[in-house]
This record gives sequence, C-alpha cells and structure tokens, in this order.
Amino acid sequence: MLFTSGIFVFVYLPIVLLGYMLCLRFAWGRAGIAWLALASLAFYAYWDAKVLVLLFASMALNYTAGALLDKSVWNPGQRARKAVLIGVVVCNLSGLAYYKYANLLVSSVGAITGQALSPLDIVLPLGISFYTFTQLAYVVDAYVYGRSERSPTAYVLFVTYFPHLVAGPVLHHAEMMPQFLRPQPRSIDPAMFVEGLAFFVIGLVKKVLIADNVAPAANRVFDLAGTEQLGFVDSWYGALAYTVQIYFDFSGYSDMAVGLALMFMIRLPFNFDSPYRASSIVDFWRCWHMTLSRFLRDYLYIPLGGNRHGPMRRHSNLMVTMLLGGLWHGASWTFLVWGGLHGFYLLINHVWRGLVSRSAALGGFAARHPGIYRVAGVVLTMFGVVVAWVFFRAESFQSAGNMLAGMLFGAQTMEAEVADANTLFYMLLGLLIAFLLPNSQQLIGAARDRLKVEGVSRFLQGAMMGALAFAVVALVVVSASNASSEFIYFNF
Repeated sequence: MLFTSGIFVFVYLPIVLLGYMLCLRFAWGRAGIAWLALASLAFYAYWDAKVLVLLFASMALNYTAGALLDKSVWNPGQRARKAVLIGVVVCNLSGLAYYKYANLLVSSVGAITGQALSPLDIVLPLGISFYTFTQLAYVVDAYVYGRSERSPTAYVLFVTYFPHLVAGPVLHHAEMMPQFLRPQPRSIDPAMFVEGLAFFVIGLVKKVLIADNVAPAANRVFDLAGTEQLGFVDSWYGALAYTVQIYFDFSGYSDMAVGLALMFMIRLPFNFDSPYRASSIVDFWRCWHMTLSRFLRDYLYIPLGGNRHGPMRRHSNLMVTMLLGGLWHGASWTFLVWGGLHGFYLLINHVWRGLVSRSAALGGFAARHPGIYRVAGVVLTMFGVVVAWVFFRAESFQSAGNMLAGMLFGAQTMEAEVADANTLFYMLLGLLIAFLLPNSQQLIGAARDRLKVEGVSRFLQGAMMGALAFAVVALVVVSASNASSEFIYFNF
C-alpha cells in the first residue's frame, strides 16, 4: 500500500484517523496506542501477510532481550548480560544477512568457481533493514543503560509504526517511547494536524510530480548502459535524472512519513536538510538520510573507536563504517563500491580540512573569499555525489563503467535519444528546488511562526485543513497514472 495510492489516501488513512479520534474521544486508556499498533500491522500485512511471522519473531526476540538486559528485571552479572547482547545481535544480523545477502553469496561463489548455481527462493521482507536497525539500537541501549520498555503494545508500535516501517526514518526509542506513553489528549491537535497535512502534501508533490516524472529517463539511460557505451550528454542526462529522482523520491517519502505521524500527534525525526547544498562531503552526510547517519555514527563508528585513536584509526573506522553502510542498502557489490567511494571522499575531506587549518595560504584564501570557497565546495561535492550515485543505481559494474566512461571521457559510440521536454523541465525544477529554495521544514516552520497556527480561530483551522485536504485529493487524482511507482528505498 503506497502512500501515493488511492486506497491509502481514501480508505486506509481515513479509517485509521477515525478510529484514533474515537479512542481519544472516549478516553479508552491507551486504546489509541493499541489502535495505531493494530493499524500498523495491518498496513504491513497488506504487502504480504506471510512476513508478519518474521516481524513478530523479530519483535519477540528483541523485546525479550531488552527485558533480560534491564537491570531491574534480571541482573546476573556483566558477563551474562554481555552474552545476551552478543547473542541477540548475532540473531538480528544473521536474519538480515540471510534475507538480504544469501543470494549475493551464492552468485559470488558461482562467479568465482565458474559453476551455475541456482539462486535461493528468498523473498526480501519489506522494511527488514529499517526494523532490524531500529531494534538493534534499542537492544544496545538496553545493555548500556540497563533499562527496557515494559509496555509490549508501545514496543510493537515503536517498531511497526506505519509511517516509517518500510522506508524509515530509522527511529530511536528515546525519541519515540515518551510520545507513545504520555497521557493521551481527548482529541487530535488541529495545529499539528494542519502541519502534518502540509508535510504530506509537500512529500506527495516531491514524489509524484518530480521523482516519478524523471524516473523513466534515468531508467532508460541506465538500461542502455548495461550493454552499450553512451555519449557525454546522454550519460550526464541519465546520471542527473537519477540524482533528482532519488532525492525527491526519498525526501518525499520522509516528508510524508513526518506528516502522517504529526496527524496522530507524534513527531518523527527529520531525515533531510537540503543535502545537495552541502559544501563538503562531511556536511552532505549531516544532511542526507540523517537518521541512518546517526545510527552508523552511534552504533558502528564510535564503538569502533571513532576519532579517539589518531588520524589513521579514524580513517579506517570511517572506511569500515561507510563500506558497511553501503552494503546495508542492498545485496550488490555496487552498493559496497558506493559506500567505499563515500568513505574515500570523507578521508579526503578530513585531510583537506587539516591542510586548510595548517596552511596560512589556504586558510587565508578561504577567509578572504568565503563565497568562492563555498561554491567550489558545493560543485566538487556534487560531482562526487553524482559519480557515486552511478554505482548506487547501476545493476552491474558493466553498466556503471559504461556510464562513467560516457560522463568522464565522452565516448560517442551511440546516441541514446532519451531527452524530452517534460523530463528536462522536471529535472531543472528539481535542481532549482534542491539548490535554491527553502526545504520542507523551513517552509512549514516559517509558515507556522508567521501565521501562529496555534492561535488562529477554529474557522481558519478548518479552512486550512480543508484546503490542504483538497490539494491532496487533487494531486492524487491528477497524478494517478504516476502514483503506482514504489519508493526507491522500499527495496532496502
């Protein structure tokens, strides 16, 4: 069930909202939380009810492990607690590895040995990467702080909450549990509902009007690159189309997730902060998929030693973190290369910053010409990001090689003839928005402060909600032909 589909907008969401409002209105204890948990499980089951068994097993394992690591419940000693932690981490990662990487291992062994090995009959469960990482963070924190979540209903909602379940953001229990366990109000907050609806509309526009309109061009170019070398213009056209597509596809989903959660008076963390304006790759990773960056930093990079043991150790920790972060995205060696490229970029970035801080000439130029220095940084960062996206999108190293050959050397063996006015318009519009216009949280934050939504009359609140609801309906109807495409990160 896609957020952009009619069944979600016109059937599922109204039913869930109505049920939630009834729970609040009649003050049935924590029935609102139980209702959202049930609705989230139904949302997941709509994709494939069979995978609910795996989801329940994962939640039971991690909830039980959290209780065993809670010192107020069971505290036999540090050695036993560490054994529980190691065991549950191994179980989580083993399940993730089997479903995501078993066929990659089979194909790799077949390529090395020259044998034609049949792939395993494995269907990747939706959202397994996100709910596994979410629960790993919970279990690790239960070990470190000796505290766990006692409410099984709240825990189920924490893991399965439908706005984030299949494509993030990666949630942290310290942010979410207090919201689930707070005293419930008697009705939905109109101001938060309006804010949530605004986020949902912006995300919907990003997905169906920009990402879905540039996706066909990106697909055509990368499909051609699988067998042929492309010209300079064609290669860059396809690479930039995908650069626009993935940004507006994934940030659009994240905005819609934030908006849906706000309708139920729950705040999810933001996942994007205009990453294409970053003037360095370090800044890029502070603004792109921010919840994954936070997870990798807190639960992989820092435990490996972070930057505490000198520059060489920091560089190796960065590279390991980015390689594993790349492989997390999918069962292909091209994802590993994508992560390795970003790790390499980060190493260069740290070395460059060290040179600037030690060199009077470089530091002086940056201080005297900050505008030129920043623009150069943005251009160079975007060049590296676009090159890395080629490996992220390509289905094989041959496809990536042909794309890069065209982009870097301008091989003119064929003309793809993929350009069209419609795609070009949406590509330019997307780049304009990404580089120059305020992002969604800036727009809505400014509107909230300017209009002071909390203090407006009920009439104005109703008018705003009605107008935004009409916009949602209009966009869904107008974009019906495009709304059937899945979000890119559903595959991860």
